[in-house]
Amino acid sequence: MQMTAQQLRLPLTVEPVVRRQPDMTYRAKLENLLSDDLDFHGTNSAYASHNFHSFPAKFPPQLPRKFIEWLTDPGDLVLDPMVGSGTTVLEAFLLGRRGLGVDIDPLALRLCKAKVTPTALEEVAETGHRVLRDAEVALQRNVASLMDSLDARFDDATRKFVDYWFLPETQLELIALIREIEKVQNPITRGFLELAFSAIIITKSGGVSRARDLAHTRPHRVSDKVPRSAIAQYRHRLKKNIQSLTELAYGTGGVALLKGNAQSLALQDNTVDLIVTSPPYASNAIDYMRAHKFSLVWFGHPVKELSKLRREYIGGEALTDFHLLEVPNYSTQVITRIARYDERKARVLHRYYSEMTRSLSEMYRVLKPGKAAIVVVGTSTMRGLDTETQICLGEIGESLGFDLVDIAVRKLDRDKRMMPARRSARPNSQIEERMHEEYVIGLYKPDS
Repeated sequence: MQMTAQQLRLPLTVEPVVRRQPDMTYRAKLENLLSDDLDFHGTNSAYASHNFHSFPAKFPPQLPRKFIEWLTDPGDLVLDPMVGSGTTVLEAFLLGRRGLGVDIDPLALRLCKAKVTPTALEEVAETGHRVLRDAEVALQRNVASLMDSLDARFDDATRKFVDYWFLPETQLELIALIREIEKVQNPITRGFLELAFSAIIITKSGGVSRARDLAHTRPHRVSDKVPRSAIAQYRHRLKKNIQSLTELAYGTGGVALLKGNAQSLALQDNTVDLIVTSPPYASNAIDYMRAHKFSLVWFGHPVKELSKLRREYIGGEALTDFHLLEVPNYSTQVITRIARYDERKARVLHRYYSEMTRSLSEMYRVLKPGKAAIVVVGTSTMRGLDTETQICLGEIGESLGFDLVDIAVRKLDRDKRMMPARRSARPNSQIEERMHEEYVIGLYKPDS
């Protein structure tokens, strides 16, 4: 069923904001934005709830904020069909717009919901304190009960995964915490506490698992790593996230989140005022599920179910029963060039451009005429060859009816990016070279 903005129950009346240069045409504003500085180096991106949880390759909040401020009015509908960490919809909420996020990833949806839901500070603090207290009591007095809960929680395959990545003492702390969190009756408070639980597992460094750097989605088990105390880490993360709640209360917009695929949006035609999104990389260059399952197994998702879901993600490598679409001329040339060295990699790239063709087609369908889609992408290398993702997606967008206004280059902040590249990598290596910049594609849907 396709949904209208009214059916999503997003508030239509919000506080006004000052618009700038009202005499400029919409397209002129878009051109100016794309030619402006989009690097945002030296800016603070940790305000509101943006720092609730690590997430790979997320763009700075100033990027969607800039386009939302200039290209929409209060009450307008802003869509991110691959919502990820929820940066776009959170900015829409903070700016008095109506944000709509769609994603297939269960952790992304949990994360977004917690980030955009105003939560009572006193209740969260009191409930979180109780969760910690009762978990510590269980660890001191009811270890046998915790062991029984662990045995009942996982099937054989999931238990094997948990045993490989988490030490026995860490498992006890985590089951003590999640068992108490699940007793919380208020779903908003419970969601907030669950997100803090996930955040101590998926971290930039340290963390409670035996994996190194889960936030970059390429986990490797470190045999001599001494994981941190889950109880201590949860206490620290909870305090940090509660402090961030004070800024979230200033939002005046509304947000709706839908589980779904960007290739088939449950929205009516011509209903969206602006799209700002960042699609995945091709060929699982950033493998979200590979890291997200470390948290999701504790929320009741079996590893086999998650592995099956991973095959449906845009940018995956599975080719069985996948229909490849015809893509425009230059995109075909890029695929053909890679096929000379690796036929399978070329088909994986063809899958990606087929998926993005369907996704861009849906963006065009739901976007109002005279409005824009902003697509932030990074390119990839396959067998040493650049996939030229930004050029190919721009070409695909044009083939679907969009006007390609411009493709801006955005220099990444090396110390803030969340990419699967290590500091020890050679400075001129292919992965380091391509991870230093990304592209902002401006697509405009003509009025007629």
